[in-house]
Amino acid sequence: MKNYKLTLAILTVAIVWGTTFLSIRVAVETIPAWFVAGIRQFLAAIIMLVILFYRKEFKWIGWKNLGYQIIFSTLMLVIANGMTTVAEETVTSSLASLMSACSPIAVFLGSVAFGLQKFSFRALIGIILCFSGILFIFWDGLNDLSNPDYLMGIIFLFAAILGWASGTIFTKKLNLQSKNITLNLFYQFLFAGVVQLCFAFLFSETYNFENWSIKSISAMLYLAVFGSVAAFFAFHYALTKISPVQVSILAYINTIISIFLSWLILDEKISAKFIIAAVLIIAGVFIINYNPELFKRKKVEN
Repeated sequence: MKNYKLTLAILTVAIVWGTTFLSIRVAVETIPAWFVAGIRQFLAAIIMLVILFYRKEFKWIGWKNLGYQIIFSTLMLVIANGMTTVAEETVTSSLASLMSACSPIAVFLGSVAFGLQKFSFRALIGIILCFSGILFIFWDGLNDLSNPDYLMGIIFLFAAILGWASGTIFTKKLNLQSKNITLNLFYQFLFAGVVQLCFAFLFSETYNFENWSIKSISAMLYLAVFGSVAAFFAFHYALTKISPVQVSILAYINTIISIFLSWLILDEKISAKFIIAAVLIIAGVFIINYNPELFKRKKVEN
């Protein structure tokens, strides 16, 4: 069986999204966070536009669909991606990736609130495990919260989690079906890029372009080309071959890869309690999202 395309897609999603937090941390070393986020999304929009023109698929999507894309872009890209980028100016990439791994918990609780899912005893166990993991993270770091910059970073991370969860629930609630993912993504990236670049000029204390290092610029370009475009295409290709539940397992791999690379490349300190926290959070999310279909092959319908 020729599954090399599927294998490549899965590896792309796991590795690229696993390196996203590390790349953001490197990018914001010399480039203001909103510039990193805005340029990343704007470049991704240009790439999408080139693809659309090449395929002769570029067209107006209508005001109603545009409204959906703007809402989705605001929640998932402007808030979730933007706030994560801003947070990594003051918190480590390993902490950002581990906190972001809690997003499925917020998605689940929101889905229960809107009647999209039912609460269960298994879910309660998963939630308890996740919150136990969060307690382990801050067990020895409560004093760090007295640092206003660090505290704002944590607040931004929680805002990012809520933004991602809200975008996911929004899609579920409306049961949006995308007929042209590339076209919708172009409008999402373009809107997010313009808004975030406006934020960059408004909120950045300084944006001396001559101070931007080659390393940070390279990380930002990597985020645009691979983090925002290549991984997204790979993700949706994988969805056509295996079930969404099977693809979701990549989220746990992403977190592990991110934490390992943060320790290896950025020399971030990974304590025993941090490892315990990672195990608890990943286990909690897995328990909540566990489905028997996880280990079954998906029958792809034409």
